[in-house]
Amino acid sequence: MKDVSIIIINYNTSTYTLKCIASVFKHTNASLSFEVIVVDNNSNIEDYNFLKENIPNKPNILLTRSIINTGFGGGNMHGAQFANGKYLLFLNNDAFLKNDCLSILLNFMNAHPEAGVATAQNYDGDGNHVVSFDHNKGIRKLILGRSFLEKNYPKQYPKRKKEYTKPISVNFVNGAFMFFNTDAFSKVGGFDTNIFLYFEEMDICYRLKKLGYSSYLVPEAKITHHQGASTGTSKVISKEGLISHLYVLKKNYSFLKYLFIKYYFCITFLFKPKKWFMLKTICKGAPLSDSLKQAQTITFNN
Repeated sequence: MKDVSIIIINYNTSTYTLKCIASVFKHTNASLSFEVIVVDNNSNIEDYNFLKENIPNKPNILLTRSIINTGFGGGNMHGAQFANGKYLLFLNNDAFLKNDCLSILLNFMNAHPEAGVATAQNYDGDGNHVVSFDHNKGIRKLILGRSFLEKNYPKQYPKRKKEYTKPISVNFVNGAFMFFNTDAFSKVGGFDTNIFLYFEEMDICYRLKKLGYSSYLVPEAKITHHQGASTGTSKVISKEGLISHLYVLKKNYSFLKYLFIKYYFCITFLFKPKKWFMLKTICKGAPLSDSLKQAQTITFNN
């Protein structure tokens, strides 16, 4: 058994994937036993071939390709089936290690059996500290705002924009770097593959909490995260985030809470012209049938 299995998804961004892999080998202590599993999530054949031709030829690197884009959760679950580590690191290909994150997180998790998942402290490409965790996106957050909650209930809502020096328990961690206890990941059933993109971390951290596990930020571990490079931004992507958000709320929380937030969005979007393109989606209840997942087609390997 390896100490850590690292799962990285590639989707038409092979240059980032190769840099991500390089950062793992550059910063990881040679005494640590790890493997890298790269899942190509049905990229165009040119990007996949570039990745295949340039990926390091090492015995602890595996490249596998899906014939359909299964999204973030599905791609990671595809990779997890090949994993043989005591711990699992799901690492965005646009997130690069700045130090020996694997050893730091392995030592932390060994010392904290209650920890189901932990993340590293995030920095942008210019070295500026950025948000590494978040609070559940429920009614209090919508009505009162994060700043009010963080000021008045700091224990329950620690400041997201603070650069921490010691580990803290958080509501849910950044999905760019999710270091799981493999047993906890197994018990919770892994990622919900109904979710195509976004809010997977809110969902799985909530389910871990129900089983008695905690989520942590371990700031000694540091990564550079080029946010959005792996997914991009567009109206289609924004709609997908809305669909995932409503699905996670409906699945994990009371139906009344789901209805309140749904109608809150319906009303507030009316006064935000930039959000009008999502009105039809929210009025329908943002069903999974409108997800990008339903639009994927099979591309067999060439």
